[in-house]
Amino acid sequence: MTDIRVLVVEDEPLLAEAHRAYTERVPGFVVVGVAHTGREAMAALRQRAEHPVDLVLLDFRLPDLHGLEVCRALRAAGSAVDVLAVTSARDLAVVRTAVSLGVTHYLLKPFTFAAFRDKLHRYAEYRRQVLADGEVAAQHEVDRMFATLRGPAAHTLPKGLDEQTLRAVLGSLGGDAGRSASEVAGLAGISRVTARRYLEYLVAAERAVRAPRYGTPGRPEVEYRPA
Repeated sequence: MTDIRVLVVEDEPLLAEAHRAYTERVPGFVVVGVAHTGREAMAALRQRAEHPVDLVLLDFRLPDLHGLEVCRALRAAGSAVDVLAVTSARDLAVVRTAVSLGVTHYLLKPFTFAAFRDKLHRYAEYRRQVLADGEVAAQHEVDRMFATLRGPAAHTLPKGLDEQTLRAVLGSLGGDAGRSASEVAGLAGISRVTARRYLEYLVAAERAVRAPRYGTPGRPEVEYRPA
């Protein structure tokens, strides 16, 4: 399959550049344009009719048109381009309308690169399945396609780890400053050894990053932050 062609629609220039950079870090995706308003997005999609855009990363709070208006205009024009909403809009009415207009994913700001990458990976797998030739053989194949797009992928934690503690560790991680295993242990109410085990699992799963912390006596302490 050829690279998935992406149009980034975001009015804040720094965020637009960040979304472009995030997208291009994911293999199989290429950014073919950036628009800062709804009208620019519509024009860009029309101009690329010969080499259509596959996916639009669409901010909903644009200076000229709401993202939902852009979606309505696209569908009214007969466009089947897929849309991934990248927005801070949390209103349930907005979410419901987005689903009714065929928005494939809804990613709330702010988000980590890991969350963004996960959405693109799911979309790529869904696209691979729906663009295959032939017919579905049974109901479970249709269910699998929708599960790929909408739901979290089933996964099994390593022996000895559980989801509840994992969520507690994730919730205890700091932001850009990061936290040590001891600090996470204190916040999550677990031992330092247990915290370190979960943190190393998150690093291996690319959901956290590890870095040395300098400025303390002796060897540098290791700290962790969300990926």
